[in-house]
Amino acid sequence: MAKQNVAEQFVDILVRAGVQRLYGVVGDSLNPVVDAIRRTKEIDWVQVRHEETAAFAAGAEAQITGRLAACAGSCGPGNLHLINGLYDAHRSMAPVLALASQIPSSEIGLGFFQETHPDRLFQECSHYSELISSPKQMPRLLQTAIQHAVGRSGVSVVSLPGDVASEAAPEKAAETALVTSRPTVRPGDEEIDKLAKMIDKAGKVTLFCGSGTAGAHAEVMEFAEKIKSPVGHALRGKEFIQYDNPFDVGMSGLLGYGAAYEATHECDLLILLGTDFPYNAFLPDDVQIAQVDVRPENLGRRSKLDLAVWGDVRETLRCLIPRVSPKTNRKFLDKMLKKHADALEGVVKAYTRKVDKHIPIHPEYVASVLDEVAADDAVFTVDTGMCNVWAARYLTPNGRRRIIGSFSHGSMANALPQAIGAQFVDRRRQVVSMSGDGGFSMLMGDFLSLVQHDLPVKVVLFNNSSLGMVELEMMVAGLPNYGTANHNPDFAAVARAAGAYGVRVEKPKQLAGALKDAFAHRGPALVDIVTDPNALSMPPKISSDMVTGFALSASKIVLDGGVGRMLQMARSNLRNVPRP
Repeated sequence: MAKQNVAEQFVDILVRAGVQRLYGVVGDSLNPVVDAIRRTKEIDWVQVRHEETAAFAAGAEAQITGRLAACAGSCGPGNLHLINGLYDAHRSMAPVLALASQIPSSEIGLGFFQETHPDRLFQECSHYSELISSPKQMPRLLQTAIQHAVGRSGVSVVSLPGDVASEAAPEKAAETALVTSRPTVRPGDEEIDKLAKMIDKAGKVTLFCGSGTAGAHAEVMEFAEKIKSPVGHALRGKEFIQYDNPFDVGMSGLLGYGAAYEATHECDLLILLGTDFPYNAFLPDDVQIAQVDVRPENLGRRSKLDLAVWGDVRETLRCLIPRVSPKTNRKFLDKMLKKHADALEGVVKAYTRKVDKHIPIHPEYVASVLDEVAADDAVFTVDTGMCNVWAARYLTPNGRRRIIGSFSHGSMANALPQAIGAQFVDRRRQVVSMSGDGGFSMLMGDFLSLVQHDLPVKVVLFNNSSLGMVELEMMVAGLPNYGTANHNPDFAAVARAAGAYGVRVEKPKQLAGALKDAFAHRGPALVDIVTDPNALSMPPKISSDMVTGFALSASKIVLDGGVGRMLQMARSNLRNVPRP
C-alpha cells in the first residue's frame, strides 16, 4: 500500500469527522488536497465561482444539519475571499472547518507572490486558526481544529502550504477519536433554585427567546403555561419558538412587531432564553432580568443581570419546571395577548388595501403569497435588508420549515450562497432564496453554480432597483437618498441565458402562478418580481429621538403590509383568553 501524503491524510480525517463535501475554488497550493478528494469516494469537491460563496454554503449546511461542514481557498487572495462567509458562520455558531492553503513554506515571511498570513488573518472570526508547517503536526493539529469547531460551535481555520500538503505523512501517527457532536450542559442546583425563587416571587414574568431555544419548543410552552408568561422572540428565535405558541406576543428589535416590546418592559421579571439579542436599546433597565445561555460569554453582555444561568435551555427548563410553583393569574398574559392582536390589526388595516392590484407590486404581498405557496418543509435563505423585514413578518414557521440568514453578521449577498449549501444537504427538499436585487447582483456569478450542479434552488428576487434598507436609514437620519439606486437588467432573461428557468413578474395577478410554475420546475429557477421601492412609509409624526439613529427609531417606523398569517395566530390565541 502506497504511503499517504499529508493532503490524503487531511481528507481522510475530514471523512472520519463526517464531512461530505468541501466547497471552494481550485488553484495552485490547494491542488494536492483537491486531487486527494478526486480519489476519495466518501467526499465531494463542490466547485463554486467565488470563495465567499463557499464559506456561506458551508455555514448554511452546518446550520441545517448541525454537523461539521467545510470550505477551502487557495493561497493569498483565494482564502481571503472566505473571510466574510466565515465571519457569518462563526457568529451564527455554525461548526465550519476552513482550509486556507498557503504559499510554499520556504517562502513564508519573504514577501512572496500572493503572500498573506491566514493563521493571523482569521483569528477574529474563528475559535482556532493555526499553520501546519511540518508533516509531523498532522493529524493532531487538524483533529484539534475539528474539536474546536464542533465543541465550541464556530469556525476553525487550518493553513496548509501546498508543498507540505504534498509531503509524506508521518507513519503511525496517532489518530484519536474525534468529537463530532456537542453535549448538553445542565446548570447547578444552586442556580436553578435561585431562578425558581425569582419566578415564584415575581407577579408578571415574560420569556424572550432566541436561537438557543432550538429543540426546546415543548419545554418553553410547558414553562410558559405553568407561569402564565407571554413569549416574545428575537429574529433568530422565530423558527424555533413562534409556531404552535398560544403565548406569542411577537418580536422585538429593529424589525419588531406586536407586543413583545411592551411585554419585556411591563413585567416584573424578564427571562432571556438562549438569546444574545444585540439591541440593548430595546431591553428594559428597570426590571429584574435573568438569562439562560449555554455560552457563558453571552451572559450579561447586553444588559445588567440579576441572575446568570449557564446551561442549555432545554436541560435548564427540564430541571426548572418541577421546581416553580404554578401561577393562576393570567391578567398580565391576557393583557399582552390583546395588545399583540390589536397592534397587528392596526398595521394590517392601514396597509393592506387593494394590494392585489397595486403596481409596482407590494413586496409584502409577494412575501405573503410566497408563504402560502412554499412547501411546509421549505428552507428559506434570506438576504439582509428589506428581505429580513418580509421574512420576519410573513414567513410562517411550523416546526419543519427552516429560516436562515445573516442575522448576526448582517452581510449582503448571503441568501444565494446559503441556498447552495442547504440544497446540497437534500436535493429533494424545497430551498427558496429570498434575494434582494442588491444582494443577488453582488454574488450573481454563483447563480451559474446552480446550473452547473443542477441544484433546484428557487430564487425569488425582490427587485425594487434600490438598496431599500439603506434608504430607510438615510431617511431616519434626515439625509437625502444618495448612491442607493440600482440600474438592473431583466434578471429573468439573465437566468434563461445561463440555462435556468426564469420568469419576470410585473403584475400582482401573475405572481401566484409564476411562483407555482417555478417551484414545479425540476431545476434551478429565478422569479424576478418588480416590487415597489416605496414599501416603507414614515409615521405622520417624527419624534426628536428618531433622528438620533436607526436603532432608537426603528420600532416607531410603520412597515407596509402588516404581518401576514401572524394576525390569524394572534386572533386564535385571543379566543383562548377566559372571559369575565
